[in-house]
Amino acid sequence: MQSKNLSPEKNPIKATAMPKEKLNKTNACRILDQKKVAYELIPYEVDENDLGAQHIADQLGEDIDQVFKTLVLKGDKIGYFVCVIPGNDELDLKKTAKATGNKSCDLIPMKELLPLTGYIRGGCSPVGMKKLFPTFIHETCELFDYIYVSAGVRGLQFKLNPQDLIQVVGMKTADLTI
Repeated sequence: MQSKNLSPEKNPIKATAMPKEKLNKTNACRILDQKKVAYELIPYEVDENDLGAQHIADQLGEDIDQVFKTLVLKGDKIGYFVCVIPGNDELDLKKTAKATGNKSCDLIPMKELLPLTGYIRGGCSPVGMKKLFPTFIHETCELFDYIYVSAGVRGLQFKLNPQDLIQVVGMKTADLTI
């Protein structure tokens, strides 16, 4: 695979996305700090009617392929697990089941997300869930010097090296999408 070298200089963060108030660190931030993982906290304007990754990518002025979303699923063999995939992609449940050691799997109902992970829809980070679940990230993350994932609240993203994220969370890479 050829690496996309997208430096911040080529893809500057829009100054309009930066709030004037100080950013409060989330539990996910504290975990990355403790593990000495380099990251940037990047705020964006939340639209309650559009919590999708494309909205975030547009706000950040970034390629949607670098803005990853966090999905929580339940498999018939391993129970709950997490998938982190590019924002515009759709999970392929058959590929995902096979890659995770399940025969079948499905997304959890939205009402289970907060009690299970400690996060709400649109602010679910792969870092710092209530419990450490098996976590899988789409293999395309390795094409980039940096990707974006939720920092644990709506309106805040981590910009970080995917290898650092993989190491800190203990993720496995796999082909998970259609």
